[in-house]
Amino acid sequence: MSTRVPSKILVIVGATGTGKSELSLTIADRLRDGGVTAEIINADAMQLYRGMDIGTAKVSPAERRDITHHMIDVLEVTDEGAVADYQRDARMAISKTIDAGNVPILVGGSGLYVSSVLFDFEFPGHDDHVRARLEQELETFGAAEMFARLQKLAPDVANRIDHNNERRVIRALEVIEVTGGASSLGTLPEQSEQWMPATIVGLEQDRATLVERLDARVIGMWKSGLVDEVRSLVPRGIESGVTARRAIGYAQALSQVHGHVSESEAIEQTQALTRRYARRQVSWFRRYSGVNWLSASNSHDAVSAHADSVVRAFVDGAEVD
Repeated sequence: MSTRVPSKILVIVGATGTGKSELSLTIADRLRDGGVTAEIINADAMQLYRGMDIGTAKVSPAERRDITHHMIDVLEVTDEGAVADYQRDARMAISKTIDAGNVPILVGGSGLYVSSVLFDFEFPGHDDHVRARLEQELETFGAAEMFARLQKLAPDVANRIDHNNERRVIRALEVIEVTGGASSLGTLPEQSEQWMPATIVGLEQDRATLVERLDARVIGMWKSGLVDEVRSLVPRGIESGVTARRAIGYAQALSQVHGHVSESEAIEQTQALTRRYARRQVSWFRRYSGVNWLSASNSHDAVSAHADSVVRAFVDGAEVD
């Protein structure tokens, strides 16, 4: 393999549980075998938070194979995640990686975060006072009332947002109030120009198999100590974190810790939310053009073959197969 690599991004996307992290590590190994250094840039919104490891399936330092990882463990659980901040910092990490002659591999399933890096778009208006008032109204009137308000003001926008995602509902209402309309929310990021050339690889799995894997994965998280992890995050302020406390799995484990739900109920709720989230991920990434879709697999041989194919496509411009 030629050691001259193009100045572009290698991107790996797909639903949760499809093996994106393992494929990215294997690709980085293949590049290293050819004398090329790869660095991984995380695009999973919840892996930004320190201490949120089990519920996010975060690759531990020991599992990273001496490959540099960026945008992991950069926030405290009390911090509010902002896509605009992520865009700035992730792009900086990518630019520095390329300037060093290395390959940036952007990996994750948080659609808006991936899009914020890949596509050239700016974030609409923000106002701290408006946000604070809307957050208070959320506490007073409840999530259903706020979502109903969004449906009335911008039905097209509401259709693209999960009614349970309180943060995105409030953000949409904020933008509408600050900008005077929903037009700035109407253009999907992936319809704009690319920030930088990219080879995009997507991992897909048939629905029945994916659901089985996701349900088993949630059970595995509880067995691996998710509830204890959540307990350890309570003194660190997770319950006051705008973003972290609402993360799938963590919100349900918190409810279990406080005795509001049983373990089986917490697991069932997490499984249902994870399945719904995976559907939204698939829908989001299907809107991208030019994605090279590969079948997700737990097989070492299949992952290895995928990695070889992706490296050839990225370095030599071959077809991904």
